[in-house]
Amino acid sequence: MIGESGGDMDELDSLLDELERKIDQEERARYSARVIDHARNPRNLGRMERAEASAVVKGWCGDTMELYLRLGPGGRIEAAAFMTDGCGSTLACGSMLTVILQGKSIDEALRISPQELIAALGGLPADSAHCAELAVKTLRAALANRG
Repeated sequence: MIGESGGDMDELDSLLDELERKIDQEERARYSARVIDHARNPRNLGRMERAEASAVVKGWCGDTMELYLRLGPGGRIEAAAFMTDGCGSTLACGSMLTVILQGKSIDEALRISPQELIAALGGLPADSAHCAELAVKTLRAALANRG
C-alpha cells in the first residue's frame, strides 16, 4: 500500500518531479518565455469594481474572457483587469493585453491588433492565435460598452 513506507513516497515524488520536468520542457519548446511567464504569473487578473468599460466574450473555442477598464484624465486607460476560464495561452493574452493598455488612449487601444498582441508575447503557436483574437475582440466590446 502506498504511504506505508518512505520508499514508495520517494518513488512517487521522483515520478512527479520527472513529469513536471517533461511538461516544462514541452512548454518551453512550444511557447516563448513571455507566454510562459504571463500564463504562470498573470498581471491584472481579477474583476474590477467600478469599471467604466467592460465586456464578457466567449470565443469559438469555448474560452470566456472578461475585460475591465478604468479611464483616467483625458480618457486614457488608467487601469485594466481581466478574468478568463481559458487555457494558458488565453491567460497570457489577457495578461499581456492589460499591460499594453496602460496609459493608452481609446483610439490607441482600438488600434491594437491580435498580431500586435502575439508579437508582444514573443509569438504564439498557430493553433493558439485565436486566444489573441479573443482578447482583442473583448477589448473592442469593452470599449464599445463604455458608459
